[in-house]
Amino acid sequence: MSDASVSQKRPLGLNVLIYAFIALWVVLAAFPFFWTVWGSFKVEPDFFSRESWWNAIFGTYTKAQNDGNAFTGNGYYGAWVTKEFWRAVGNTAIVTVSVTVISLTLGTLGGYALARSGQRYAFWILIIALVFRAMPHITLVSGYLLPFFQLNIWGVLPTSIIVLVAINQPFTLWMLHSFFLSIPKDLDESAMVDGCSRFEAFRRVIIPVMWPGVVTTGLFSFLLAYNDFAVTSMLLSSDNQTMVPKISSFLGSVQEQGNVMFAVAAVVSATVPLFILVLFFQRQIVSGLTAGAVKG
Repeated sequence: MSDASVSQKRPLGLNVLIYAFIALWVVLAAFPFFWTVWGSFKVEPDFFSRESWWNAIFGTYTKAQNDGNAFTGNGYYGAWVTKEFWRAVGNTAIVTVSVTVISLTLGTLGGYALARSGQRYAFWILIIALVFRAMPHITLVSGYLLPFFQLNIWGVLPTSIIVLVAINQPFTLWMLHSFFLSIPKDLDESAMVDGCSRFEAFRRVIIPVMWPGVVTTGLFSFLLAYNDFAVTSMLLSSDNQTMVPKISSFLGSVQEQGNVMFAVAAVVSATVPLFILVLFFQRQIVSGLTAGAVKG
């Protein structure tokens, strides 16, 4: 039975109530983001006005400081040019892409091996990985600091990439292991009967089948590296900061040396790509999560 026929059988009042609730939920969920986007084109006395929140809508002080124009791009200019936020964007791209590629490469190979292994040690490897994943990131990073200082590798991007991969790898192992379990072993065996090696069966047959799961796991790995603060703030120097620590530095001492509107503009700049990414991969994400929830 289709969703349309089900909705037609419901009472009109119930349909109105359901759609009203959905509309209210969408507005409440989207409002903080759109309000931040709107405020990023205002000056600080408007967006953080204590007189009236109408100032943030009409731009009272923005007009006074910007020749009558209710919008200004000073926040974006200050963040991207004055504070060189573009460097943090480039560093974030390097870190996130590297972490995602390495985690997926190791995770697909390891998850496939553990899913197809009949040995008991596979279970204990997964349990150890789960315990490692459950540990707070800050405790893991603090243990790395002294050797990194001694080896003179603190403050550079490869160091943070290695640590983020180590933190993320248990998650990718568990997630991809679940996806591989949902794929019947008959596919591997049929491919090998047709002349494929184990790796060729994995690459040509299994990976195309579970591609939505790879995309879903890759997106979560991407988000972990993209949004990380604990690891990158402790392991990267000021010249190599990624976006989240850089935004935090704008808010360090707002009244003395920072500019809060730089942070607002940077937050919008960092959030918009995530919306685009999720919208672009939404179909693969849904199918991947659905496939991972069912064992074949």
